[in-house]
Amino acid sequence: MSLKLLDKPRLRRGEASSYLEQKHGVTVAVATLAKYATVGGGPAFNLFGRFPMYEPATLDAWAKERLGRARTSTSDIG
Repeated sequence: MSLKLLDKPRLRRGEASSYLEQKHGVTVAVATLAKYATVGGGPAFNLFGRFPMYEPATLDAWAKERLGRARTSTSDIG
């Protein structure tokens, strides 16, 4: 993924998957993002025609929420 992708205002689903992995180290398959778009639980998106478009700031917030807070041990309930 090029650095130019990080500057784009909105990303297609495949780009969003790459962005999450590159920026946050979170692997989310394109098919998983598609499923989340159907059943809920994924990052918010806009539609451009029939194409879902994700804002990088929204992907950042979603990834941070999913990662949760830092823990010091596995017994830390959080």
